[in-house]
Formats: sequence, structure tokens, C-alpha cells
Amino acid sequence: MRFLGASLALGAALAAAGACSKPVSYPDEIAAHRADRDAYMRSADSPVPPAERAALPPLPYYAIDEQYRVPAALKVARGEAVMEMSTSTGKPRRMRRIGTLAFTLKGQPRTLTAFAEADDTSLQRLFVPFGDLTNGIETYQGGRYLDLDLKGSNVYELDFNRAYHPFCVFNPEYECPIPPQENRLPVPVRAGERLR
Repeated sequence: MRFLGASLALGAALAAAGACSKPVSYPDEIAAHRADRDAYMRSADSPVPPAERAALPPLPYYAIDEQYRVPAALKVARGEAVMEMSTSTGKPRRMRRIGTLAFTLKGQPRTLTAFAEADDTSLQRLFVPFGDLTNGIETYQGGRYLDLDLKGSNVYELDFNRAYHPFCVFNPEYECPIPPQENRLPVPVRAGERLR
């Protein structure tokens, strides 16, 4: 469900770069993240069918826009709020609500719910599926995803420049969660991965 490989490799690459050179600028950091995702999509672990990997063009993205990089305060949910989330295959997936992320995007207050798999006991990452008004036109109709590393603090960075499409965009055999209504933003989010 989640795209972990590129973010881990990117973290290692950035740490190595920081050890021997000046700090990486934000645009360069996002460009490296995108290059890493492109490399992943052509790797042996890619969701893209093997016969199509070599011809896969670079993934299209919106221009990097720092207005879509915002702090978000997580209000942790009380109790075990487990729900069934719809998926691209029609088979529901059991997810647990971890809490609500409150943030301001382009001057307007917004919220998104962060989830984890219902049986995830390690809780290393928060999964934030979201929909917006670009879905079905400029981005996948089923929405896009953000992953956040769990922190000791309840303040996170929501960086929509890192928003990515689910694997079912590249291979319909994958089962991809569809963002619930509570995670549908009533605005276009022109940041991150796009279809064309």
C-alpha cells in the first residue's frame, strides 16, 4: 500500500550528502526525492509490470511550490477507532484512525485524518490518503497519498509536494485504499505527482 523504498533511500542519500557538503536546498531535496521514486519505479521491486518498466517515462509532477509544505498539529484519536476503508478492488481494508491533522493551506483551515493498518503494532508511519478537486482530471480519480514518519511531537510537516499516486495507477492488480469522505479536500491541490 505505501511507498517506503524511495523515502528510505532518499533519507540515506540526504544524510550522506549532508555529511560531506553544504545543506541541500528544499527544491533540490524534492528533486532528489522524485528522482529516487523514478528509479524505484524501474527497479525489481516496482509495481509496474516487468515488461513495461524499461519504457516507463519519468513520472509527471506539478512544479515545486512551498505553499504546499505546511505544519500540521496531530490530535490523537481516543480509543481504537477502526474502520473499513474502501479500496480499488472493492474489498474493504481495516484501518485504524490515529488522529486528525489540523493545518492551514493557502490561508484556509483544513483537516486530514491520519491512519495505520488495523493490525500494525509497530506504528512507525502515519498514512494520509487524500482526495482533492484535481482527482479524475489531473490526478488519479481515487486520490493520492502522503506518508509521515511517526514523531515524539504532535507537530508534523505535511508536504504535498511529496504526494504520490497509489500503485494501482501502475498495475490494477494492486489493492489501493480510497480516501474516505473526511479526507476529501474541497480545493485543488496542485502539488506532487500528477497524471500528465
